Amino acid sequence: MTSQCRTQAASGATVLARPLLALILAATLVGGPVSPAYAQAAPQNPPPAPAPQAAPSAVTTPISVGTAKYHFSRAPRPFPNLFAPYRAIKVPPSPMVNSPRIEQLIHDNKLEISLQDAVELALENSVDIAVRRYYPWIADVGILKASSGFSGYGIPGAAIAGSSASLNPFAFIITQYDPLLTSSVSVDDRTQPINNPFISGTGATGAGAALRATPDFIHTDTFNTQYSQYFPTGTSMTVTYDNTRSSSDPTANFFNPYVQSSIFVSFSQNLLSGFGLTVNRRNIIIANNNRKIADLDFAQQAITTVTNTITAYWELAYARENVKVQQQAVAVSEKLYSDNKKQLEIGTMAPLDVTRAESELATNQLNFIVAQTVQLTDEQTLKNAITRNPLDPKVVNIEIIPTDKPTAPAQTEAPSFEEALKEAYGKRPDLLEQVYNLRNAALDVKATHNALLPTATLSAQYGTVGLAGNSKPTPTMPATYAGFIDAMRDVFHNDFPDYAAQISITIPIRNRSLQADNQRAQLVQRQIEMEVQQLKNAALLDVRNTYIALEQDRARVQAASKASELQRQTFEAEQKRYALGASTVYQVILTQRDFITAQGTELRALADLLEARANYERAVGRTLEANHVTVADAEGGKIEGQTLIPGTLHGQVVGVDKLFSGTNAGQK
Repeated sequence: MTSQCRTQAASGATVLARPLLALILAATLVGGPVSPAYAQAAPQNPPPAPAPQAAPSAVTTPISVGTAKYHFSRAPRPFPNLFAPYRAIKVPPSPMVNSPRIEQLIHDNKLEISLQDAVELALENSVDIAVRRYYPWIADVGILKASSGFSGYGIPGAAIAGSSASLNPFAFIITQYDPLLTSSVSVDDRTQPINNPFISGTGATGAGAALRATPDFIHTDTFNTQYSQYFPTGTSMTVTYDNTRSSSDPTANFFNPYVQSSIFVSFSQNLLSGFGLTVNRRNIIIANNNRKIADLDFAQQAITTVTNTITAYWELAYARENVKVQQQAVAVSEKLYSDNKKQLEIGTMAPLDVTRAESELATNQLNFIVAQTVQLTDEQTLKNAITRNPLDPKVVNIEIIPTDKPTAPAQTEAPSFEEALKEAYGKRPDLLEQVYNLRNAALDVKATHNALLPTATLSAQYGTVGLAGNSKPTPTMPATYAGFIDAMRDVFHNDFPDYAAQISITIPIRNRSLQADNQRAQLVQRQIEMEVQQLKNAALLDVRNTYIALEQDRARVQAASKASELQRQTFEAEQKRYALGASTVYQVILTQRDFITAQGTELRALADLLEARANYERAVGRTLEANHVTVADAEGGKIEGQTLIPGTLHGQVVGVDKLFSGTNAGQK
């Protein structure tokens, strides 16, 4: 009887232990992996979906990043400082340290940032943006160079740095718009032999072999000044003011010494090659277009930086939560393995089940290690994106914690692919750059066509000359100045005028060099036209792929969310079956593993959806607008509220030219 009682007691204990074990496993499994997931399991009767809201961390004040710290398109003015144009403008080096704001966000060696924080830090610290910011400044210098009559400088995105036209190649005139002032002073004192008996006071001295000519002693002082300038109309002007004082002994001149002064004004106008404002200002127009291309190129870099930062942010967010999911999977596997070992010891479980549980634990541990590695890699990627110096001791070992949770965003894509493509054609910086490249190419074709014409130059000259000898000196005026005043009186009284006019024509035979320039300009124009079509085709494919990816990822999120909910229900049902003795621990852990996998799939789908939205916005050129970023008049990349493209100044919408007006070169 005692043995029978013991058997019944053991049987009763087994019956009680089974549901107790089920309850313990259920509490462990349910309490573990559900809580850290981004998308919580939906209740049986979910509440109505809330109205779509703005993106997380959206701001109302646009953040701006820009290029207008220096304005190199304006040279220092010569007044009142006459030496300013001859002094170099010092360009300070870019800072190599992180912006101070990143240190303000670090607490307890952790950097907790929202998506908007990450975007702003990337714009402040991005080395790519810092490098690209120099090209608009180089384009400004190109405008300054072209304003003087030369070609500008090449920049990325600009197909034409300067016109290839050689206007008026056979006319030897100065073609720069900066005036030239040339002044010369010379003193010439010479003794020369003469052999002219008609010069007063000359003759031979000595006799026979000793016969020698009397030398002529000549002293000459010259003071000459010339002003010359070329104008965009194809007109050149030269003003020459010459003064000469000469004396000789002996002499045949009426005045000895004598002073001669003259003023000549010369004009030269191109009639064929080099005629017209447009062709003469071609390099200035091209340089201004290239400045706009530099703005667009900088905007493209800002778009790339923002898109890469968004991708890196969500990849880190997914990696961190995936580590938690894999950690919970390891905890569940350890619990199962431990329980199975105990049951093997008491003889209620086969060794194969223990081996299976141990294999599951090893697999989950491997997945956990891989997830940790991915998290560290993604953290370093984001750290590189938001810091200028990732090796700064203050940030090198920090842990980055994304605070925004990915949620399915409201539909932002255009209603149709055609409308999305139309938006891309109107906003993408790489396509807008080609508009200015085509303008530059057409201008170069026009200029090289003008250069094919023969050189025809109309020249005119007016001059007046004055001549006087040294007057008798007075106590207040030396003789030299008295003679100079008399000569200038003749000049201004126009006593000895000089008028001249001339037309010169130069016709190159065959003209092969200029023909080559014109044909090359046309070929470049046709090539750019084809490149525009090439870019349009690439943009079409880019928009199509990102549009499809966004639609598919949105459907993936819905399907993954539904699958996760159904898997949760399956897991709960399996727990109930196990509690009633209709299932096994292995079946429970299988459903739990499927639930964990479904949660990971939903998490991945959400991250992919947000990254797909960022790529779609990049493809249609909407990234800066969607993230409240403008390429603006910021001080060296510092985030501030001033906007530029499109921009506001004193409450009015303006463009780049107005914002840049009124600022001296090299001045803050």
